[in-house]
Formats: sequence, structure tokens, C-alpha cells
Amino acid sequence: FLTSSLLGTILFSRVKLSSKMKLSILSTTLAVVSAFAPSSKSRLMTSLSAQDVPLANGAMSFNRVCREWRCKYTGDKATSESLEAIAKVVDEYLPTIKSQSSGMTVNRLVCGGCLDFKLMMTVPLEDFGPWEQKGFEPESDFLEKIKAIDGVSQVETQTITNMEI
Repeated sequence: FLTSSLLGTILFSRVKLSSKMKLSILSTTLAVVSAFAPSSKSRLMTSLSAQDVPLANGAMSFNRVCREWRCKYTGDKATSESLEAIAKVVDEYLPTIKSQSSGMTVNRLVCGGCLDFKLMMTVPLEDFGPWEQKGFEPESDFLEKIKAIDGVSQVETQTITNMEI
């Protein structure tokens, strides 16, 4: 998603974009922001949940949004105590995570080369706003638990689109 500072950079900086391209970026951003705005089921939000949100001048679109929790662990992936401890926290919170949306998919990614651990929760667009309003429950508790694990560092989150193609 475009943040307001990134949007400002694109629209008002030295980046060479046509007025039509700037208008397209602005209208797409406003549509996406409106879809996540806390309000009662607005007409716009209802219409957006029924169709994909366009990106890249219509070359791609999305109707699912992902919240990613990630960190670095230590040790070899086969014997890492920090990765084992993360797995136990995942097991503890997985039922609560999955209860946030009936359309949620949860993916676990582990890289043994760069020592990345990622948990990706993807929900339908219409479920994202309500989950965001609840602070991506149980995100804060989950992150606090993994931050307390010896050998875990760089605990971060990110919201991204995630489409199966």
C-alpha cells in the first residue's frame, strides 16, 4: 500500500509521471484507503468487497490482504532452539489467529539461509478492516512472546496484498 508520504513523493516530487498516471495512483490509493476506513458498511466498501482493487494500471489487482509477522532466528534450521520456541508460540496462538476470519489462510515461511521466520495471515478484503480495527488480534501478544525468546531479533510486521495467481 502507498503510505501518504510515499504518495506525496510520487505525486509532488521530481519523479517524472504524467498527470494521468498521478491521477490514477491517487484514485487507486483513495479507493484502497476508503476500503479500510473504519465506518459502517459504506456503499464504496460494499462495492469494493465484491470486486478486485486494480493495481499497476489494471495489469494486476487484489481482493485479499496479508498481515505478515516476521523475525530472525539463530542456529541451524534443523536444531535451532529459537526456531523451536517460535513454533511453540505459533501452536499456542494459531487457533486464535484462524478465528479472526473464516476466509483466512495462514502460511509459515522459514529460510535456513538467511534465518528468516515469517507468518503470513491472508484475509478477504472485506475482513481486513475489521481485523485491523482490532489491532490484528492477537498480534501484540504474539510479538511480545517471540521478542522474549533468546536468539530472536528484528521482529517486524507488514501489510501487503497476497494473491494466488
